[in-house]
Amino acid sequence: MAITAATATDESTLRFLNDKYIEAFMTCNVEWYRDILAEDFRCIAVDGSILNKDNFLIKAAKEPTVSEYRLSDVDVRIYSDVALVQATGSFVRKDGTRGKNRYTDVYVRNGSNWEVVTAQITAVTS
Repeated sequence: MAITAATATDESTLRFLNDKYIEAFMTCNVEWYRDILAEDFRCIAVDGSILNKDNFLIKAAKEPTVSEYRLSDVDVRIYSDVALVQATGSFVRKDGTRGKNRYTDVYVRNGSNWEVVTAQITAVTS
């Protein structure tokens, strides 16, 4: 399947949602996640565990273990009504140690809105 010619609006919307996703993580904004995540949402966490929407929301309500999280290499690819958003996150834990991960969020267009159906987070060890 070829990447479709995404409208500037679609790409900017997905980049905005990606930024809000990280903001919601840092501020424990469970309501934002409740609205954007599909009912059958699944997340493969960095430890390999699989979280459904309810489990993810419980985790999202807890204060993050990081004090800073910055994105780089954000890549948005749109395939008709499905989009992949991938990025690298560099973070500083509250104990001052640094880390990095990469993630892929899969969005599906639902009417005129985008919702997240799955996410996978992978630790970067080097």
